[in-house]
Amino acid sequence: MSSGEKNGDEITVVHLMRHGEVHNPEGVLYGRRPGYHLSDLGRKMADRVAEHLAERDITHVVASPLERAQETASPIAGAHGLAIATDERLIEAANVFEGKTFGVGDGALKKPGNWKYLTNPFRPSWGEPYIEQVVRMMAALGAARDAARGHEAVAVSHQLPIWIVRSFAERRRLWHDPRKRQCTLASLTSFTFHGDKIISVGYSEPARDLVPSHLLAGAKPAKGKSKAFGA
Repeated sequence: MSSGEKNGDEITVVHLMRHGEVHNPEGVLYGRRPGYHLSDLGRKMADRVAEHLAERDITHVVASPLERAQETASPIAGAHGLAIATDERLIEAANVFEGKTFGVGDGALKKPGNWKYLTNPFRPSWGEPYIEQVVRMMAALGAARDAARGHEAVAVSHQLPIWIVRSFAERRRLWHDPRKRQCTLASLTSFTFHGDKIISVGYSEPARDLVPSHLLAGAKPAKGKSKAFGA
């Protein structure tokens, strides 16, 4: 290690990866609920990203404790001969609508009893505050960076926490239109660190051709196919 690296001048990249497609025939917002696994297509997405990263200098793979994240991380870890670490801070955001349908023009939004949860989109009132997501995700990013100093890490998480921490790093407001999140299934949001400082954020979609069109960033959801299902 050079003297510059000893002084914290090394370059480290942490790829925050969203998991692949989940088997969810009931169309519920599964959130933090256990028992939701990758679909066959989701496994193909994970394999595709593993192929994409095969020649990269990956020395650390970590994932949310949820099954879909662990399964997405598996082929990447296997390709590099690594064990999967687990970090609770990478978990999906808490949401009061877990277990309910939350599609376009149907489900939970039609029930007056749920309207009280929709009063404050800035916090938001229906789930884990955005700032709390920033705190835990920045800590998880820092831990992954430290585990892969001078190399690259992959951290598998979920759409909303990834988008929120990216928005924070890029100095954007945290409240937003969920339909405009740039965080497609199996995408990579890559944070480059110089020492401990984030110097750039990149985004790529290695499995884009496998992602259903209505789930791509900015797409208009098809009736009954809310993008929230694949969080």
